[in-house]
Amino acid sequence: MTLEDRVALVTGGSHGIGKAVVARFLAEGARVAFCGRRESDLETAAAEFTRPGSEVLALAADVSRHADVARLVGAVLDRFGRIDVLVNNAGVYGPIGPAWENDSAEWQRTIEINLLGTFRVCHEVVPAMIRAKCGKIVNMSGGGAATPFPRFTAYAVSKAAVVRFTETLALELAPHNIQVNAVAPGFVATRLHQETLAAGERAGADYFKKTQEQVAQGAVDPAIPAALVAYLAADTGDRITGKFISAVWDRWAEFGEHLDEMTKTDVYTLRRIVPADRGMGWK
Repeated sequence: MTLEDRVALVTGGSHGIGKAVVARFLAEGARVAFCGRRESDLETAAAEFTRPGSEVLALAADVSRHADVARLVGAVLDRFGRIDVLVNNAGVYGPIGPAWENDSAEWQRTIEINLLGTFRVCHEVVPAMIRAKCGKIVNMSGGGAATPFPRFTAYAVSKAAVVRFTETLALELAPHNIQVNAVAPGFVATRLHQETLAAGERAGADYFKKTQEQVAQGAVDPAIPAALVAYLAADTGDRITGKFISAVWDRWAEFGEHLDEMTKTDVYTLRRIVPADRGMGWK
């Protein structure tokens, strides 16, 4: 597996999982552009990544603003001439607590960043990939996409929508040799979980306790989801598209042995469960 000479754009790449993805891509030989909202984080990350032989471009951008996204993608294309890999990682938890107590503006802001931000960057990047007749897109999903996530409603809704967007976009782009997948990174200790700890009881007693325990134990190494993203971005991901894959629970390193089954079935997708799926005889 290699990303030698590929050009990648990673949103939310200045810290956490995104930063681990940038590091992995650079280690695999890619030329990488990444963005973030905080200038200080961008400067720190850029300094860490800048080394002989590496090509890296750090840009300030807020994916909730279309003008920022247009400038971001334009700058990357001006610098590198193409974008082979797009990783939509930028995201926020949004309001924490019972849905009826959430601030509607914060709820909307969460959708703007997590869902519409993903759409906006794809909207700007996909035409260039279509012209190149190839490309890889990896959208970061998360908790609540596959199961309910009480007290994190805006986050859960946005991430579930990202998965359905991924599946649908994958079908639209299949004729253009562009693969689109979503990744569930697992419980990585990031700033989002610090927000859970700060929220206290509003996060729910069970999830608050789980977060405390996971953070104390070190949680999931961000290098693990970064490795899956690299797997999907490289040639190893050429036949994988429209899938929702867990970095922690799925044996993705063995996917090469099961590609025929994966491509012909709806495994690793979101689907409605009916009685027959559970061995029941009623409808």
